[in-house]
Amino acid sequence: MDGCKQCGCPMKRKYVPDLKRQMAQGEANYLRLIKLLPDLDHCDQREFQVVIDNQRARVRLEVDERFAYTTSVVVSQQHENASVWLEAPKLVVRLYHDARVAEVICTRQRRQLSGVYPYPNQQMHQPDEKAQLNAFLGEWLSHCLAHGQLMEEVFAE
Repeated sequence: MDGCKQCGCPMKRKYVPDLKRQMAQGEANYLRLIKLLPDLDHCDQREFQVVIDNQRARVRLEVDERFAYTTSVVVSQQHENASVWLEAPKLVVRLYHDARVAEVICTRQRRQLSGVYPYPNQQMHQPDEKAQLNAFLGEWLSHCLAHGQLMEEVFAE
């Protein structure tokens, strides 16, 4: 690491996105979502029950928008014993069907995420905030695929 010319303190390098890695993550997340929602064209939502640290949680995949080449899905989680102090995660994910890529486009607040943030910034986003959220989405979806139980309504005849 290079030092500052004035005081010699170490300077932090500027964050440069790893586009190859981000595209691979997006492709993997697209495949995971298609496995969890194989009937995406006509299914509006699906819920899975998962166990996280001996607590049950529900992960909901809900189609928000459908267009010819893209679909937006809201991915959210609800814990059985939810904390009043900590909001459960909610991500809006856009699936690009022609490229077969999925990416987190915004969070609960519906503010578009930037690919890179200067640091420090007003909202205290990390420089690689979007990449971290896409990696988190991948872990979340992988956990649903490996351990999730589909929650389906049972209809009595």
